[in-house]
Amino acid sequence: MAATLLFPIDQIDRAATLCSKEMIDQYLPQSGQMRMIDRVIWSNPEGTWTLGERVIRDDEFWVAGHIPGRPLFPGVLMIEAAAQLCSIANSRLKRSSGFLGFTRCDNVVFRGMVVPGDRLLLLSREQEYNRRRFISSAQGVVNDKLVFEATITGMTM
Repeated sequence: MAATLLFPIDQIDRAATLCSKEMIDQYLPQSGQMRMIDRVIWSNPEGTWTLGERVIRDDEFWVAGHIPGRPLFPGVLMIEAAAQLCSIANSRLKRSSGFLGFTRCDNVVFRGMVVPGDRLLLLSREQEYNRRRFISSAQGVVNDKLVFEATITGMTM
């Protein structure tokens, strides 16, 4: 996997909100502590490139135990956040109905740490779609530094 961003984000207004938490409820069944997306910032006109955000707070369920005295946002939760953004992007296109499940994660590379106080920007870019599944590339960025990337596969269940 290349260490370059899936699409340029420097010209995107990161203060904008395309989907608030309330709007995300229309697309995701996850709630409470398992909601990993705070807002969707932007999407290209085709809906295949999406930028979202997750603010990492110091009062989250994992902080005390991962890692005591030096909390690190778990990689598995980064991947879950990416999968949720990919599902939102796919659901917004209204090409399929029903629950979109996360079925596969490939080519995962962690390149940096994410800690409480960070704003994790999540990028998703659709690679392939058919009526039963989608494949997207996903990345996480903190302070303009790429911290992870993965390929996410989801399917209508």
